[in-house]
Amino acid sequence: MIPLRDCLPRRYTPYITWLIIGLNTLVFIFELMLSEKKLQYLIYIFGIIPARYMLVDTLPVDPFYYIPFLTSMFLHGGWFHLISNMWIMWIFADNVEDKMGSFRFLIFYILCGIGAGWIHCLVNPTSTIPTVGASGAISGVLGAYMLMFPRAKVITLVPILFFPFFFALPAIFYILLWFLIQLLSGFGSLLAPQNIGGVAWWAHIGGFLFGVILHRVFVIKRRLRIYTDQFDYYCAWSKW
Repeated sequence: MIPLRDCLPRRYTPYITWLIIGLNTLVFIFELMLSEKKLQYLIYIFGIIPARYMLVDTLPVDPFYYIPFLTSMFLHGGWFHLISNMWIMWIFADNVEDKMGSFRFLIFYILCGIGAGWIHCLVNPTSTIPTVGASGAISGVLGAYMLMFPRAKVITLVPILFFPFFFALPAIFYILLWFLIQLLSGFGSLLAPQNIGGVAWWAHIGGFLFGVILHRVFVIKRRLRIYTDQFDYYCAWSKW
């Protein structure tokens, strides 16, 4: 299922959403300029390596030791990795930022990304494979969107036997189905051999759960009430 757009307009300019997309794109362009050896070094230094944090007797107090929990959110492993993350960010994050305010949304996004990173470490404590990508933080955005706008319609492309079909799915259905896929894949990954590359499913799961838990702390209730009052106008079936 490929989301194409949602039905919700916004009242305010999503500066932080645009900034995050722009920074991720610029960092990826910088990655493309590096040699393979330098790129590997960059990812090992600024990506999250669970064993670095879980296989030590005492965690250092040096804050720079934990900088990969932030920097890993702006590194990506390829074009598809970047584009798929930024596309989801483009569709869903602007409305979440709209109801939180830009500064609140920035803190929320960072906390979801950090939480996703720690969940990944807890589930994969011996892994020496660096993890990069914004998907953990973006999963938190999806968790918030699902609870803030459950009835919003997500226009979704579903290819069936090479033919494209389009559906207007309620956000709660689309995102819960996405989360179920992450959950099943996450438990399946526990049966796979350690120290092999792949998708950080538990970072997605952790980020989503952090978004579900934290969104109430950051949402501006007055702005959310405006959405509720105008929902039927914005999301009428005739609009899509």
